[in-house]
Amino acid sequence: MSNINSNHPNPQFERENWESLNGIWDFGFQKKTRGFKFSNDESTCIDIRNRGEYTHKINVPFCIESELSGIGYTGFVNMVWYRKKITVNKNGKRVFLHIGAADHLTTVLVNSKPVGRHKGGYTSFSFDITDYTVDGENEIFILCEDDVKNPFVIRGKQSELLKSHHCDYTRTTGIWQSVYIEYVPENYIKNFKIYPDVNNATVTVSANLIGTGSFSCEAYYNGKCVGKANLEFAAGNSALQLKLDEVHAWEVGNGRLYELRIKFGDDEVKSYFGLRNVRLDGYKFLINEKSVFQRLVLDQGFYKKGIYTAENDDELERDIRLSMELGFNGARLHQKVFDPRFLYFCDKAGYIVWGEFANWGLDYSNPKSVDVFLSEWKEALERDFNHPSIIGWCPFNETWDYRGRKQYDPLLSTVYDYTKAVDSTRPCIDTSGNFHVKTDIYDLHDYSYDVDFFKRNYDRFVTENYLYEHVLVDNPGRQKYTGQPVFISEYGGIKWTADSAYKSWGYGEDVKTEQEFLDRYCGLTDAIITNVKLFGFCYTQLYDIEQEQNGLYTYDRKRKFSDDIYEQIRETNIKIAAIEEI
Repeated sequence: MSNINSNHPNPQFERENWESLNGIWDFGFQKKTRGFKFSNDESTCIDIRNRGEYTHKINVPFCIESELSGIGYTGFVNMVWYRKKITVNKNGKRVFLHIGAADHLTTVLVNSKPVGRHKGGYTSFSFDITDYTVDGENEIFILCEDDVKNPFVIRGKQSELLKSHHCDYTRTTGIWQSVYIEYVPENYIKNFKIYPDVNNATVTVSANLIGTGSFSCEAYYNGKCVGKANLEFAAGNSALQLKLDEVHAWEVGNGRLYELRIKFGDDEVKSYFGLRNVRLDGYKFLINEKSVFQRLVLDQGFYKKGIYTAENDDELERDIRLSMELGFNGARLHQKVFDPRFLYFCDKAGYIVWGEFANWGLDYSNPKSVDVFLSEWKEALERDFNHPSIIGWCPFNETWDYRGRKQYDPLLSTVYDYTKAVDSTRPCIDTSGNFHVKTDIYDLHDYSYDVDFFKRNYDRFVTENYLYEHVLVDNPGRQKYTGQPVFISEYGGIKWTADSAYKSWGYGEDVKTEQEFLDRYCGLTDAIITNVKLFGFCYTQLYDIEQEQNGLYTYDRKRKFSDDIYEQIRETNIKIAAIEEI
């Protein structure tokens, strides 16, 4: 059995017979036009394809705005289109076209015939293109339409202004994750969920199967089979529980991944899992029944040359390594659904992360936003459910009122309820920061810079059960603390300009020397670590992004401070937390 260290775009769902379509495609685009409206059907796509207007070549999966695309156009764009000739050899198999992510409305033609449309810029999707292809040469045509100013288009941290500003950055239009085709038997595994149980040394695989056939699972650890189960006949929704001969717990800093081979008839999928449980206990966050203090850093998944897309695996692994070198044990993956390969490296490293979404740009005040958001969020939950590194879900971030209108609270409560129905194994934070409606954890964002003031406020939480937060004070009645575990999920963000090419922006602009920076960082962080009622922190942020220069590293991941500063940051981060000792 081959190991999981492959180059497959999704190492948790790997078939042997696949082909990458990344690389050079014919390309054209339309700059922003007044009164732009999304197409109602495939006719727009057919019309553009028939015109044959390809003015550029583009390097997929990099967006038009990026340097790595070979174009680097950063103005507003409403439409982009791609064409590529591919060779298909079905050999009795079905052919699936997979697109990791494309922003925002994607329409696909194969040999001039429409095969499907997908709405949403952050989640993976696929189309069965078998009946549209022939053995030999075929043409794939993809049209992507986008409008970051539309109140029902989720843009995340993409700037709605022409230029980047404050904490919004260069846009991403069109394809930005890997494109590939896959050859699949007539009877096949559509998807599956993995339920590890470290307490009982078992793992359960619940699969959605298309067709009928025998169904089996085998688990391996370091190449040795340590568990297997099978059904002679299976169809539809089927489950197998494997008793594991060896227990190797997944833990922070050590992934200890098991390999998993899932077979259904002639179909075989290679995957993996980590043996770990998570739960809340009072104010504590437990991983495999051990209180784990979350020493997190904000990671927004931006890259200087590729914007939303890392140039290669080295860039993905680098951010995890840089974070861990400073004593962080995980990250909030902020306002973006990250590449599956990044999550794979998190799984391997034992690097804990929160699965989040890119919610900014949505009109939170409108009831229509419920359907818009859930249609994309459910795809993220389905794709990333099996990653052991994801220890919680947080669908929204800072749901500030939309153009003066209060948020529609049922949006948050409905998404929370849906998330818990789909996944009862992880906690869910409805929105990070504000305005909480229904949540397992009360998290808050606190950019106070007076260390003594910061510490006194959270000390009062211990002595008086009084939780101070500016959102609570400034917006009476909007949210209420009701005794949940507490997490400081954004703080710090101390500005330190390293790139004079940008008119820099950040928090805490009064810091003038490295020692001032260090004193503030260590003082704020220590106040959280020593508090017996706080289970974690998330510092803003790991690296600069364009004009926002409050990272611990530059945008291209170079050091901003002397080695001694980094060593003292690490020493502060790795202190044993008060909540871990009680």
